[in-house]
Amino acid sequence: MAGMSTKPALDSPARRPKNRKAHIALAAAELFCEHGYHRVGIDDIARAVGITGPAVYRHFPNKYAMLAAATRDLAEAVLTATEPSDPDLAPRNRLDEILDALARLAIQRRRVGGLYQWEGRYLEPADRAQLGADIRLLIDRIAQPLGDLRPQLEPASARLLARGVLSVMGSLSTHRAAIAHGKAHALLVAAGWRLLLGDVGGLVPSVAELTPQALEAGSGLRPRRETILAEALRLFHARGYHAVSMEDIAASSGTRASSLYRYFPGKAELLAAAYYRAADRVAVATAEALATATDPAEALARLVDSYVDLVFGQSDLVSVYQAEQTNLPAMDRHELRKVQRQHVEEWVRVLDRLHPQLTQAECRILAHAALNLVSDLGRYTRFDRAADRRVAGLALTVLK
Repeated sequence: MAGMSTKPALDSPARRPKNRKAHIALAAAELFCEHGYHRVGIDDIARAVGITGPAVYRHFPNKYAMLAAATRDLAEAVLTATEPSDPDLAPRNRLDEILDALARLAIQRRRVGGLYQWEGRYLEPADRAQLGADIRLLIDRIAQPLGDLRPQLEPASARLLARGVLSVMGSLSTHRAAIAHGKAHALLVAAGWRLLLGDVGGLVPSVAELTPQALEAGSGLRPRRETILAEALRLFHARGYHAVSMEDIAASSGTRASSLYRYFPGKAELLAAAYYRAADRVAVATAEALATATDPAEALARLVDSYVDLVFGQSDLVSVYQAEQTNLPAMDRHELRKVQRQHVEEWVRVLDRLHPQLTQAECRILAHAALNLVSDLGRYTRFDRAADRRVAGLALTVLK
């Protein structure tokens, strides 16, 4: 009709790409990983894709469906990339293939890799079970040729090293440190190989992989504020921040709900208190580790030891510290991210002196890889306390 614009309407059939559904799921996944699942709305996802909110519903009935689809897509991409190209391939060549594929995917899907690490806890039971099965299959694909290459390894140790490789590769999604793709790929593959060939020293997990640790009950002699904070951490770790109410925390800590607010004005302030507690402990442990070191190698060993002690001694505190920062008030989130970066830069400073052939950007990638390895092992496995030094040894292997 005369005078009417011929420009296609937003998301009209003429402009809608064939892969629009996958594009929406990817955009949603990136937002979930950057801001947290509960802080992202349908309109946020629509804006990221360049369509209207109602148009999103043509492809997905709700936000959860996008999370499930994005997680399935990531799992399928990883499993497809690591399928054997030749069933008769020698174990070392097979592992080379896998490490290359995982490093490439870690770079390509850097903005959504966090789905494996944190957002998967929001999946419903059937989807969570499928994700767990996919990860176990991936671990088996690494552990089987590793066992053939190193027949002296216990099967559980081979699986532990395989999980460690996934942690090293996945570490790229835990930060935004800039580095050229080629250098990142080379660093991740080399670190993966060092880990696979490393000395586990009889290090075998005493519980099933991918099963979160049971959290220790606190002492009844703690001050009330400390009891509240400890129970909040336990619940945040077990269920996630948004699934826990102040009433849950009051009941778990043996505190009247009305009395709880005398100690913490709200759940966000309670979470911030936990973060500042973790940040203080990391800072103290780091300072003590570096205070008496006589050379870079000793300084690095002490840094790793102190972090292993913190992670394995207080896994609930460290896990919440890593998982829930998107739920902090904006001012606290900004301040605590600065503290986290400062901690990593201490590792980078030591690595820079120990490995002068590496750039600071490369040192930063390795530091994050080792930190993520320790954190993942602390979150998903339990060892005898005497094994902590061997966990530290694996982290140092990554940093060599």
